[in-house]
Amino acid sequence: MCRVFAGQDPEGYRQINRSIRIDGHSTSIQLEATFWDLLDEIADSQGLTTPKFISKLYDEAIEINGQIPNFASMLRTTCALYLRGHRPSAEDQAALKREAA
Repeated sequence: MCRVFAGQDPEGYRQINRSIRIDGHSTSIQLEATFWDLLDEIADSQGLTTPKFISKLYDEAIEINGQIPNFASMLRTTCALYLRGHRPSAEDQAALKREAA
């Protein structure tokens, strides 16, 4: 029953640190390789680099919620939402692409 999960390639859950500038500060984020791959895919789908996507996500989350208790966990759940089919509307994607240009 669990073989598909237990037999996965260990490379997918290898921890990777990336340095990213968020809100004007350099920070390091540690996530599993699979989550970085998904964040790269999400960012690309919105016409953004991964650092730019993460920075925008941070800014918008602060604007909406006032704080982010665990940003790495938020990034992981962002990936889960993406896999479940939650996507920005066509209008939101167009606005993102205009801002990135």
